[in-house]
Amino acid sequence: MENKNNIGDYNVGDLISLKTKNTQYTGTVMPSLDKDILVIKMKNGYNIGISKDNILSIEKIEIGKPPTYKKPEINIEKRENLKNISILSTGGTVASRVDYNTGAVHPAFKAEDLILAVPELLEIANISGRPLMNILSENILPNHWKIIAKEIKKEVENGANGIVITHGTDTMHYTGSALSFMIDANIPIVLVGAQRSSDRPSSDAALNLISAVIASTEPIKGVYVVMHGESGDTFCYLHEGLNVRKCHSSRRDAFKSINNIPIAKIFPTSGKIEYLREVNKVEDKDNEIKINTNLEEKVTLIKIYPGIDGNIINYYVDNNYKGIVLEGTGLGHAPESIFKNIKYAIDSGLLVAMASQTINGRVNMNVYSNGRELQKLGVIPCQDMPPEVVLVKMMYLLGNYDIEEVRVLLTKNISGEITPSTRFDCYP
Repeated sequence: MENKNNIGDYNVGDLISLKTKNTQYTGTVMPSLDKDILVIKMKNGYNIGISKDNILSIEKIEIGKPPTYKKPEINIEKRENLKNISILSTGGTVASRVDYNTGAVHPAFKAEDLILAVPELLEIANISGRPLMNILSENILPNHWKIIAKEIKKEVENGANGIVITHGTDTMHYTGSALSFMIDANIPIVLVGAQRSSDRPSSDAALNLISAVIASTEPIKGVYVVMHGESGDTFCYLHEGLNVRKCHSSRRDAFKSINNIPIAKIFPTSGKIEYLREVNKVEDKDNEIKINTNLEEKVTLIKIYPGIDGNIINYYVDNNYKGIVLEGTGLGHAPESIFKNIKYAIDSGLLVAMASQTINGRVNMNVYSNGRELQKLGVIPCQDMPPEVVLVKMMYLLGNYDIEEVRVLLTKNISGEITPSTRFDCYP
């Protein structure tokens, strides 16, 4: 294996101990698709990827047996009665093959690999698959959203009737928001991830992937997220890409629809789907798609907290940012101590918007004097949109419209991101 910076001699399957500036890790070397990233499996069962630039030294503890895997021959015949679904991977282990001698997880990105990993897919659709990137979801950048959108367009133009994007869970709701604004398509685009990797007995990977492919064959359009609906393996939920959030760090049913109920329940064992509310139906049989990847990336999200220093706002003004989303308390409040900084931002030409850190519920800046004063300064209340959605929407709007148009459009429902009225049956 190529070792960067001469940090040690090791091979896939070896047990090693490595040191970085801040910590030390021990684990088995795994295959990696990125030559600059060393992936190891630790004793707790989790894989971790570490940039080789951050590794100070590596000590080989035990020589391991390199994983071997010979792929069986498989003949995938395209069936006319099934839809053509493209599965594009951005990383993660939603569909992988495991070597149980070393615990190595082999990426399963080609159609044959996907079928071998999850053979049930053959009965649902004609599957094609390829990798777009191999990146941890916390490292996703706005430029990656653009790449994903462009690759989706290629797949649709090549005859795909639906798209499944495998994605790390930590920032999947950001990507769902971005694609919802950037893509206008007459097909379903479904993001899916896994809370437990495929080498663990409690993995949710296969059922989530099966459910996502089922959803991608439905006569619906738009961007969605599919993840487990409960801690067992009975059903998955279909969420709108603009109204979903990861609400738990480790549970398999971590994703919840925000300020609304999920679109549908999907039962992967039977293949049935039960719609819980109205959904955007496909209008015709043509797989039309338009994308707009213009984004203004100099937009930031600032969480309001007791004792916040208003100079944080000044920093973004002085560094030529174009917009600020305040994640305010309650109905959309911020301390009076930073009003002068907010005014400085608005007077400098920045767009300043308000979302609520309560996540559920709506911003209402007319109830208390604090909110009314903020509105007088020019802060824009953003209804029931989660802070992450407001951030991405502001990027999209500032990338395509002048600031006066953005002020208006920020409070308008352009892609289904705003629920017209507060629902009281969706709060857990």
